[in-house]
Amino acid sequence: MNNLETSNPNDYCYKTKELELHILGGLQLTKLESLRVTLSIEKLTKTKAILNILRQSVDLYNDNQVEKLVRKCAERLEIGTSIIRKTLQELTKALENYRFLLVNQQTELQKPFSKTLTATEEKEAIKFLKSKKLLEKTNDLIGKSGVIGEVDNRLLMYLIFTSRKTNNPLHCISLGSSGVGKTHLQSKVAELIPDEDKIEITVLSANAFYYFNRTELQHKLILIEDLDGAESVLYPLRELQSKKRITKTVVHKDRKGNTKTIHLTVEGPVSVAGCTTQESIYEDNSNRSFLLYIDESTEQDIRIMQYQRFLSAGKLNEQEQIESKEILQNVQRILKPIKVINPYAEYLELPQSVFKPRRTNSHYLQFIESITFYKQYQRERKYDEQTGEEYIETEIEDIQEANELITEVLLRKSDTITGACRNHLESLKNYLKVNNQTTFTNAEIRRRLRVKETTLRRYNKQLLAEDYIRRIKKAKTKSYCFEIVDIDEYKVLKQQIHKALENCITQIELATSPQSRHQQNGEVKIK
Repeated sequence: MNNLETSNPNDYCYKTKELELHILGGLQLTKLESLRVTLSIEKLTKTKAILNILRQSVDLYNDNQVEKLVRKCAERLEIGTSIIRKTLQELTKALENYRFLLVNQQTELQKPFSKTLTATEEKEAIKFLKSKKLLEKTNDLIGKSGVIGEVDNRLLMYLIFTSRKTNNPLHCISLGSSGVGKTHLQSKVAELIPDEDKIEITVLSANAFYYFNRTELQHKLILIEDLDGAESVLYPLRELQSKKRITKTVVHKDRKGNTKTIHLTVEGPVSVAGCTTQESIYEDNSNRSFLLYIDESTEQDIRIMQYQRFLSAGKLNEQEQIESKEILQNVQRILKPIKVINPYAEYLELPQSVFKPRRTNSHYLQFIESITFYKQYQRERKYDEQTGEEYIETEIEDIQEANELITEVLLRKSDTITGACRNHLESLKNYLKVNNQTTFTNAEIRRRLRVKETTLRRYNKQLLAEDYIRRIKKAKTKSYCFEIVDIDEYKVLKQQIHKALENCITQIELATSPQSRHQQNGEVKIK
């Protein structure tokens, strides 16, 4: 019985009574329209001795090449053409079937892994999503999964990553100096998202995004370790964020050599997260994203180093970390796409101090919707009378929780200087307060706060330009020093933002009070 032996992937063997054929180098799985192989054909005698060998590269789908090979084998190996022709036809069929099998296996391997939850896992995830103080419990689990500190940032990032399942996903950029843990925070929170819903990227070529399948990126989380490594794709990323689709027109030649114009389209929406130390360089991307500034305080350094010591000593509860990750991943898997309506949106106004208020206002409303979306198992399902579409509504509790988390983001959005410069200025204020000083010199700050000269010069240039500090001349020594113009300006700005957000809640409570509803319905009579 004829048999194709494929145990050696680089040397398939096909035997008959008269011939032994070897397919050298295996099969090509990319071009299915041809079957080009390199054959080694041997004639066997009754004593199993090899008389002659013929080696030839041939496309088994090309009839002319096959006929030439048949005549050549008949002449060289002294065997009938009918035997050789029949053997090559059988070999072609066997290789064809085996190649289809390999292609199907390869397709299955390339499919993204998608876990199916058991009934118990699904029940536990739904129970967790229905629990009271859901965001607080979620934040606790994030901490137990191995994220140290960054209490607000980690919950913010998790909710932003969750928004990938909505029609208007949010995006974030982690900012901080080198070595403070930007990539670590992003990667640890990303571990709480199922693998099938995220794409991790280190370096991308300029046209990489255009060659994904049309719907391959839909509702995916795209993680970029360092925006410097993805500089060439920042434009298509921005288009994906804003327009939720990108299109590229390229020239392509068909089989006949005719030139055609084809359109490559990739659909969104996507949620994008990245890390960088250079806030000003990526301003266009920053405007479309939440800016999360990494905690660079001494207290955070102590927490991280203590965690590292426990990890090295083997005193961490690794099982608790694994269980926390699995619960949050399962929670992500059972969240279903659903429309969110915010009936209180008309009462929500941002502080006047916020820069680019149009885009920031959109981010604020989307963030409230993402919290409501996360709480979908606690909300009553409603249906649009005209379209029959299912939706859930935002509650005042969602807005209050959003305001608590987003205050720092709005504060940074209202600042006229970069985040790194603001951190330096606040450290400077704290130093002057501790030492009961009002003025300082560059030499003193470099020595006490351990700031490089070039970095300090850059900070001073920005602070002088924005009128946060001024240069003064000492009367006695005639030397120059600096002083802070308004030491409480950041506190005042924070109070303004906090008051503006509180006013929004007050307006909503007044508008939804029973008396207000009666007045709107004309039920209150004026005496």
